[in-house]
Amino acid sequence: MKKIPGVLIKTGFIFLTAALILSSCVPMKRIRYLQDPKNEKEVRTEFQKIDAAEYTVHKGDNLFIQVNALEDKNNYFDEPGDATNYYTESGIYLNSYTVNDSGFVEFPLIGKILVNGLTIEQIQKELQKKVDDYVKNTIVIVKLANFRIAMLGEFKAPGKYLVYQDKINIFEAIAMAGDMTDFAKKNQVLLVRQSENGVKTKRLNLNDYSMLESEYYYLMPNDLVYVEPLKGKQFAFSEFPYLLILTTITTTLLFIDYFSK
Repeated sequence: MKKIPGVLIKTGFIFLTAALILSSCVPMKRIRYLQDPKNEKEVRTEFQKIDAAEYTVHKGDNLFIQVNALEDKNNYFDEPGDATNYYTESGIYLNSYTVNDSGFVEFPLIGKILVNGLTIEQIQKELQKKVDDYVKNTIVIVKLANFRIAMLGEFKAPGKYLVYQDKINIFEAIAMAGDMTDFAKKNQVLLVRQSENGVKTKRLNLNDYSMLESEYYYLMPNDLVYVEPLKGKQFAFSEFPYLLILTTITTTLLFIDYFSK
């Protein structure tokens, strides 16, 4: 049997190894967020401030309402549920008031209050006026108890998240989900937003600095963010048995070299 030169075997092995490694690489331009535009002479460092859109309460929402009296220690406004458990999702739900199908919430002593279509601030002011008719020197606190977002697709920790703040931007939400994977299609992120009139979708480019000035920079309650994988994901080391292939190639080359001697 004609002997195969050792140099040829080593060269072939190196070539195959390099080809397998390179096929699993993702270009840096697909990984980075907020990339500098190439067509601008100077990179922008200041961006227009974007205020989060005011969320208006809908049917089925849950409102956390608390009345704190500064002087009168009597509790005229009993709270629903278990008042000792505010720090779990179920506890928040049990201690909240649900907006019924007619757009009202039922509050102790006061009765029905129309809240559908109002912002949290508007509800707080309206409720404060009504509470002041019963008890003076009170502070009414109103919070949206069901501020949830869903992060699906190419996230390291996809899932549904409860937001404990008045507003959250898309990058904060991504951080909650453990960041995107290297195989996320960052320039084609799908935002699904619900409203009383139906559902609308919007494609977002997180590679572009203009995202910082987008009206979709801040997320709304019940938003869903879906990130598609790159087409080359199936060639990633985490998805493909590269170690097995390399081992097989190495063993085959060793056998060829052995029997060619």
